[in-house]
Amino acid sequence: MKKIFEVIRREPMLAVSLVAAALSLIFTPPSAKLLGDIDWRTLGTLFMMLATLEGFKSERVLSPLLKFAGKLKKMTSVTFFLVFGVFFTSMFVTNDVSLIIFVPLTIAVFRAGRRERYILHVITLENIAAVRGSLLTPFGSPQNLFFYGKSGIGFGKFLLMMLPLSVMSAVLLSVFILFIYRRDLKEELDADGDGAREAAGGKRWFYLALFALVVATIVTRTSYWYVPLAAVVLLILVFDRKTLLRVDYVLLLTFLCFFVFSSSVASNGSVSEMLRRAVAGNEYWWSIGLSQVISNVPSTIVLYPFSVNLKALIYGADTAGLVSVIGSLASVINYRIYVREYPGQGKKFLTVFTLVSLAFFATVVAPGYFLSQI
Repeated sequence: MKKIFEVIRREPMLAVSLVAAALSLIFTPPSAKLLGDIDWRTLGTLFMMLATLEGFKSERVLSPLLKFAGKLKKMTSVTFFLVFGVFFTSMFVTNDVSLIIFVPLTIAVFRAGRRERYILHVITLENIAAVRGSLLTPFGSPQNLFFYGKSGIGFGKFLLMMLPLSVMSAVLLSVFILFIYRRDLKEELDADGDGAREAAGGKRWFYLALFALVVATIVTRTSYWYVPLAAVVLLILVFDRKTLLRVDYVLLLTFLCFFVFSSSVASNGSVSEMLRRAVAGNEYWWSIGLSQVISNVPSTIVLYPFSVNLKALIYGADTAGLVSVIGSLASVINYRIYVREYPGQGKKFLTVFTLVSLAFFATVVAPGYFLSQI
């Protein structure tokens, strides 16, 4: 029992997804149709992306860019660089990976510059930047990847659909940064310029090539997605097999469980009809609300079959991460990184995160809703 509780404490989303899948199978027994309804293409594509990005981290592909941060002197300059570094990189390497790259760097640079009092506010803005920057592209977040694969919306149309939210978020992030340093916009950071290590370099071009293959697979929506999947697995096995051991299999299993739950619910006529009546026309608010219970990735999977306004569904999912830490898995990762560096400071993190993030949410929630209805 102690081991079970430890797993639940470490991976609450996995525990929730396993329980949801198990309960759904009681009402809708397993069948060949249920197995076929699972979105294996999204799971396969997500695995390719996670494996490739593990290579990005081990090879420190973005390290030369991050080293530049240590050379900036003004607090406003370094904060703009770090926050918008997360904002733009999350569009391509997913929101959680961008936080894994930039948050430790932020802590290191601010410690070196004796400005630790700003760390919580800045990494909270980085969290917001990850959530709102990643919404622009189909591969910026797992929920976008799922939505893009299922909806049939073209790549260009997807970008145009999400662009207003992206631009609005970039402007608002700039305002928040200037507000933090409103007392002295010229305050300096006494950093030593060694915030990041040099890139490892050995296999970075290998992983950049794999990343291009994964992006091409996502954008083209090829029905032969299993071919690049097999190629990625085989190539990593040959050239860097340890990377496969570091893949986030917990996230993949969580996805699979929620796919089972969603397919089971959709196959049950009475439950499906009840949800369809409740969700249809209210996708934006359902997406935000349910995400506070099971986070935005699984809520998108669960609500998708019952949605008629798909734009409102994905707008809600990409806004839900601003309400609470639970709203986005990326926020949970940010929390983990911080409490590892500052043990016993979890409550302080949650207080600052909630206040700043909710202020941002309060500003964008109404415009997001009206845009989702256009």
